[in-house]
Amino acid sequence: MSADFVAHSAGQLEFAGRTVRCVLGKGGTVPAADKREGDGASPAGTWPMRRVFYRPDRVPPPETGLPVVALSPDDGWCDAPDDPAYNRPVTLPYAASHEKLWRDDHVYDLIVELGYNDAPPVPGRGSAIFMHLARPDWAGTEGCVALPYLDLLDVLRLAKDGSEVEIRI
Repeated sequence: MSADFVAHSAGQLEFAGRTVRCVLGKGGTVPAADKREGDGASPAGTWPMRRVFYRPDRVPPPETGLPVVALSPDDGWCDAPDDPAYNRPVTLPYAASHEKLWRDDHVYDLIVELGYNDAPPVPGRGSAIFMHLARPDWAGTEGCVALPYLDLLDVLRLAKDGSEVEIRI
């Protein structure tokens, strides 16, 4: 295993000799070349862990070797393929289509930005591919990797600059 963390489409994440439950995209897992904006699929491949965002009003900053950023209510992520800020963080309000990072539910209380389609972004190939918290009902994501809070904290304790997540079909 070359990546530090390996997510399987069967709903398991392997790391440090452990296997924990995870959930991937509700649209399945597809080769990265086939990933499209809004398809709900997780892109297969190996993606660097860029930084961690957290909701300071709900959770403490996590222990990790990755850069950590506190979210604020005006944080968003552009998902409009024709916008210059596509697949980048934006400040709300924002005119183009975007996702709010400060959510009413808890899935974005802790977010790991994965380096998918970001160097530079290709319009329409997918945006906002994160590792975040799983919903209580284990519903599929919009293309992300989701874990329970304590398992995500374990991942973050091991993560450092250069750590990668592999998503496998």
